[in-house]
Amino acid sequence: QVQLVESGGGLVQPGGSLRLSCAASGNIFSINAMGWYRQAPGKERELVATITSGDSTNYADSVKGRFTISRDNAKNTVYLQMNSLEPEDTAVYYCTVGYYVGISYHWGDSWGQGTQVTVSS
Repeated sequence: QVQLVESGGGLVQPGGSLRLSCAASGNIFSINAMGWYRQAPGKERELVATITSGDSTNYADSVKGRFTISRDNAKNTVYLQMNSLEPEDTAVYYCTVGYYVGISYHWGDSWGQGTQVTVSS
């Protein structure tokens, strides 16, 4: 099992920036990919960005060019740098990880508690 703790959310004006962090603990040696999701009120949770163990990244179209995902393996932490924030980015942001148990790959089994991001003037 992997435990995840997100931080860095808050209230920001449109056009502003925030940097989210997600620290992993527990069975971290098995972690492969890491990712961020978000869930806005009344909407389903959606994928924001992922990063593999080889630092390959993938982004939702809605955040391409504005958000950057990165990871620090020494700190077992994944980051989400969010620039040019828009009101539509308002949501609770969650991180998750992919990890192997033997030859079985698990994605999305572990989630943090989430961190609220509110973009408003």
